[in-house]
Amino acid sequence: MFEEIFFLRNAERYRAAPIDEQRERYLRRLQELGTSRSTLRKCANDQLSLIRLLNLRGDDRVSIHRIEAAAIIWSRPKGRRCNRTASSKARTRFVSRGIQWLRFLGWLDEPEREHHPHHAEAAIFEKWLREERGLSHATIQSYCRAADHFFVWLAGNGTPLVAVQIADIDDAVAAEHSRRAWNRRTIHDYAQRLRAFFLYAEANGWCRAGLAAGIMAPRFMADETVPKGVRRNDVVRLMASVQGDRPVDKRDRAILMLFITYGLRAGEVAGLRLDDLDWESEIIRVRCPKPGRTHVWPLSPEVGNAILRYIREARPTGLGRSLFFTSHAPIRPVGRATLGKIVSDRLADIGIVTGRRGAHALRHAAAQHLLDQGMSMKVIGDFLGHRDPSSTAIYAKINLAALREVAALDLEGLA
Repeated sequence: MFEEIFFLRNAERYRAAPIDEQRERYLRRLQELGTSRSTLRKCANDQLSLIRLLNLRGDDRVSIHRIEAAAIIWSRPKGRRCNRTASSKARTRFVSRGIQWLRFLGWLDEPEREHHPHHAEAAIFEKWLREERGLSHATIQSYCRAADHFFVWLAGNGTPLVAVQIADIDDAVAAEHSRRAWNRRTIHDYAQRLRAFFLYAEANGWCRAGLAAGIMAPRFMADETVPKGVRRNDVVRLMASVQGDRPVDKRDRAILMLFITYGLRAGEVAGLRLDDLDWESEIIRVRCPKPGRTHVWPLSPEVGNAILRYIREARPTGLGRSLFFTSHAPIRPVGRATLGKIVSDRLADIGIVTGRRGAHALRHAAAQHLLDQGMSMKVIGDFLGHRDPSSTAIYAKINLAALREVAALDLEGLA
């Protein structure tokens, strides 16, 4: 492995250093994940520095605090093969690489995560949501996170599940309100998810009856806010910012065009595969995890050319049938969080650093553009994949042109 990333003389020096087998095994894993040769060399250098600073000899347990302390020494002048002080970004990268390497070896002494005594019930609840309810993975995770969060709070108070009273649930919800870390909608959803769990818990005899009926979620009016999308002129500037020839520009242009042209959700773009593109019929199939069905869209020439350019010139091969992959190692299919970061970073590049800047903001922008073009609510609802017309009705609140027409009506002396 060392011979593949270093010249022969340097490779011999790296192989002669301590715990060469553990270092080489990790570097081989990074290479399999698509890490570039230059990054592999930097990782190999950091490994030797960490061995020297921590005096690693094998099968040691190393805390994150020790790695951070070693990074401080490493960042000083002459703390490594350099006479200048390392930047805070370089020091953070050194700590991150050390943590990832030692975690890979099983040598990292990490603090235990918060735990609770109801893991068995949580696992049964998760299985029921998946096999009986047939919910999506993201929805299941949100329900399980709410249950786990409540169990951790409950364990802190020393209350077993069988003894839970409605006052305990109220106190748990009120505690989140007093922390002011969640907004009103998040607290509302938390209470709703707890209600779903306690309905299942009551049916299985895990708690006293009647708790679920007593859970009152904080009031939250649906559609009480106005959708906040990106303005059309900013959308034009956004697309102009991804005209480059770098592989990441080719990927991001195809992704942004899917958001802007079709108003897709992040989960829908993340789920696209090569098989979803029918080039002969010029259609694209989009699996919608939220409604649970598949939409078929005509593939516009602009979007098709952007995707085709990415596939031919920038998409990594041999890693599966997913359409979009990350641009840096470890190379893997993009997820919803990655897509959100792509959009927010690209908007920041053109100077938009406030307001909603995730992938959903582009979905709202697409709907607003259709509204401005005079499209009916039914067409916009079909475009967005809404099953309930009320989901589309919120966009009527931002049709300012129509509202101005109403305001200009002659009330025939009634005013």
